Amino acid sequence: MPSKKILLITGASKGIGAATAMRAAQDGWAIAVHYLNDLAAAQAVCASIIAHGGQAQPFTADVRSESSVIALFKAVLKHFGQLDGLVNNVGITPLFGRVDDMDAARLNDVFSTNITGAFLCAGQAVKAMSTRHGHHGGVIVNISSRAAILGSGNRYVDYAASKAALDALTVGLAKEVALEGIRVNGVRPGIIHTSIHDKNGGAANLQEGLKTIPMQRIGTPEDIANAVVWLLSDASAYMTGSFIDVSGGR
Repeated sequence: MPSKKILLITGASKGIGAATAMRAAQDGWAIAVHYLNDLAAAQAVCASIIAHGGQAQPFTADVRSESSVIALFKAVLKHFGQLDGLVNNVGITPLFGRVDDMDAARLNDVFSTNITGAFLCAGQAVKAMSTRHGHHGGVIVNISSRAAILGSGNRYVDYAASKAALDALTVGLAKEVALEGIRVNGVRPGIIHTSIHDKNGGAANLQEGLKTIPMQRIGTPEDIANAVVWLLSDASAYMTGSFIDVSGGR
């Protein structure tokens, strides 16, 4: 039995995922740092965690692929021996555009990454943690977006729709596994300072978004990480199928 609880975070090589990995490690989690292509970035996150006395290991997978996700979970379980938590963090945003300009290729890319990937990872996590499958339970946190509520018209309604679907997964799965020792909750970030905005104007877009935030500041990955780690902890033991909006009031 590992001395620490084991947490897999998808898309943990940068941004919100990396911040969550480092914050969770501070609370004693051993971290499986998932990445797609940037091994160096994933190794840097692991090195930072290890330098501060934690445990971390990088793992690669394409979450759009069922066989790749299955292989990911097998690798994590082989290395750590168990799984106690999953943060479904992988997500992409497309270029700004209207619905009447969207083609099937764009839609398939957004939904296969943001939804199919989340479903596949959640399913494998349940198999690895549920008392129904002979395990001791665990916790899942899905990284959604305020876009799921706001719709993101004239920006990326497809991204917003994918996050609304992720919210439905959160509520439905929470009900399915509530008696199997697994809690499932979500965090809806607002406008957060990460590289996900680079393709749509970066800093200029962030400054435009600032006008819509009552608190008048752009959020940080650490703002989201703090909420995620709280949901991972026993402090939120009576919460499942719920959401925390971290958006400065937006």
